[in-house]
Amino acid sequence: MLKLVHGATASAVGDPETMTVGLDELCRVAAQDMLAVSLLAERRAYLEAHAQELDTAGKRLVVANGYARTREVTTGAGMVEVSAPRVDDRREGEHFSSAILPAYMRKSPKVTEVLPILYLRGLSTGDFAPALGEFFGAEAGLSASSINRLTVAFQAEHEEWSTRDLSGVDYVYWWVDGIHFNIRLEEDRLCCLVIVGVRPDGTKELVALADGYRESTESWAEVLRSLKDRGLSAPVLAVGDGALGFWAALRDIFPETREQRCWVHVTANCLDALPKRLHAQAKDAIAKIYSAPSRTAALEAVKAYSDAFSAFPKAVKKITGQLDVLLAFYDFPLEHWIHLRTTNPIESTFSTVRLRTKVTRGAGSRQAALGMAYKLLDAAQDRWRRINGHELVPLVRAGATFIDGKLQERSVTTTDSDSSTGSVAA
Repeated sequence: MLKLVHGATASAVGDPETMTVGLDELCRVAAQDMLAVSLLAERRAYLEAHAQELDTAGKRLVVANGYARTREVTTGAGMVEVSAPRVDDRREGEHFSSAILPAYMRKSPKVTEVLPILYLRGLSTGDFAPALGEFFGAEAGLSASSINRLTVAFQAEHEEWSTRDLSGVDYVYWWVDGIHFNIRLEEDRLCCLVIVGVRPDGTKELVALADGYRESTESWAEVLRSLKDRGLSAPVLAVGDGALGFWAALRDIFPETREQRCWVHVTANCLDALPKRLHAQAKDAIAKIYSAPSRTAALEAVKAYSDAFSAFPKAVKKITGQLDVLLAFYDFPLEHWIHLRTTNPIESTFSTVRLRTKVTRGAGSRQAALGMAYKLLDAAQDRWRRINGHELVPLVRAGATFIDGKLQERSVTTTDSDSSTGSVAA
């Protein structure tokens, strides 16, 4: 333990003026003293800057005016008491406001930011007091009314974001999925329609987040129409589960976009059509298809899979019946294949949302669930890394040709008329 000694004459350990304090308490006391000194210095600087401001009688217009009532402020070092210095500024239209401690502030900006994040990350309302009380004080936690205000604010942010102008942005790839959540006060589950896109610089970004009904075609069509009406152009490739109503909506609204099915979902569907004793063998056979170095090698692996499981035509059909959309990734850069074969960017990101809903047993309403999911995804975007080979994304948007992941040089054919024109020009 550290010991604070009050007074210059105190020397003995057993002296009554010797007080034993912990490191945390020492930091809190130091923060309180430093805050008081900083506020006084701020006022002094303000007074000195306006010392020449005088009224008609030659008296200063800007003078010190004592201290405000003591208040408690929650900081990263704990709860501190402070009496803010006041200034009497008699100039018309002027008013002194502390940049360090604005009026009515009760929590430092960092504490204000961290509490909502703790709530979003899974800490329930009732957990705040015991978890944070000994660090920030008993009143530091979020009350039920504070949580309500947070969720309302999240919903407002989501609504504003959902109507933003998209004419100035571009997404080359899309991942799409429908994520389901329980709603505590409603019988129907929420189906959250999600689109994550890749910008031309290779960064990932949330494109759309909307309430859908069982991933129906009409629900997806409404989302896509909204994106198109707000100026968004069609992506080059969209990746998603084959069961989505999204594909029919995509062909209607963005028909030029190519389709790629998620191999994780396809593998799961194939295993559902096979006895459990064959699952390990089937997984290996399917992995040899999507990990093949070329389309030709992938088709050979498809033939081997079909022969090995010919006794289960449903399992075979789930792959052979949609080869064009399962092997589309071979027409894109090799560096992008790992990203284009699955919808993992959405699945992994939503793990934090599922954690939040597990702790609270589901949001109270569909709007609250959407607002919470949006806020979590919005915060997660800052940690999303760019896709591999990000420098190749502009080439994909420009229409460059890739065969088995390799960029193909464009061949230039010269006609007779072109040759004659060229000779004349020469």
